[in-house]
Amino acid sequence: MQFNRKMISNILFIAALALVIYPPSRAWIMRQFAFSPSIENVENRALLTNYNWQLKGINTADIDFETTKNKVIIVNFWATWCPPCVAEMPSLQDLYNDYKDKVVFVFVTSEGREKVMPFLEKNNYNLPIYNMSSREPELLSTRSIPATYLINKKGEIVISKTGAANWNSSKVRNQLDELIKK
Repeated sequence: MQFNRKMISNILFIAALALVIYPPSRAWIMRQFAFSPSIENVENRALLTNYNWQLKGINTADIDFETTKNKVIIVNFWATWCPPCVAEMPSLQDLYNDYKDKVVFVFVTSEGREKVMPFLEKNNYNLPIYNMSSREPELLSTRSIPATYLINKKGEIVISKTGAANWNSSKVRNQLDELIKK
């Protein structure tokens, strides 16, 4: 059997389609094309004034979001079934490993413990995961996941990103270092 141009292009198309359809490869592909999130200009930053939000810990203690006031915070909405969420998790875990004592990390999911814990264990993640006990502040409300917010000590939303991103970039790390110093 001799391969012609059309056969080769059909084989490549089927292989590419298989990579996109097969869940583990989707996350890998998304990781390869994830970029650093954009940082909002100071004059365009929304100000979070409502910290009235109760969160129930899945693998950590419950928190009242009010206790995060005047701290640098990263809030991430995600799910185990969401390929872009899964794709960005390694970069978030790396960031958490280095900044967990300096930044408040809040990972929010609507999934229960029975789904979340096996996912965390399988991937060796130790991120603090929460379910919402009350409605989130309006400025953090989203219909898409993943959605991630970086909030400075003044309550300004420095980064608001929907979709997968590389959170372990030097750009994000430099921004965090700057926000922590202020």
